[in-house]
Amino acid sequence: MERGLAGMSTNHNLHDKNILVIEDNVANYNLILRLLTELGIDHCEWISSGWKVAQEADQLGPIDLILLDIQLPYEDGFEAQKKLRQHPTFRDALIIAVTANASETYMQRAITDGFNGFIGKPLDPDRFPDQIRRILEGKAVWEWR
Repeated sequence: MERGLAGMSTNHNLHDKNILVIEDNVANYNLILRLLTELGIDHCEWISSGWKVAQEADQLGPIDLILLDIQLPYEDGFEAQKKLRQHPTFRDALIIAVTANASETYMQRAITDGFNGFIGKPLDPDRFPDQIRRILEGKAVWEWR
């Protein structure tokens, strides 16, 4: 079942958004951070594994968007997403799968597992800011290519 994005305001201030990136590759995180900063997002946190993700994320305070890599050490992104959904703080959070396993099969699994969107890697620096903007405006982004 695809989780809806209804309720997100289209009149949002990107400077006020809190983004959590769960990504084990430092180069990928740095690229995401640079692109989010260029978009005007000032608050970006990083967790490098799916292990204990709900407990670590809870210490960060309110999160507007979680960008979750699927290929993580210890627990993959699907397992991490299930833990986040069980945690009261993140039950309704926007969680976007961001993965090098960019295929229609993985995207369908993300839909089935309750992700709010899907962005395939390698990230396209020209498209990624628009994808994030659309997500934060409440529009669905399911793009594996």
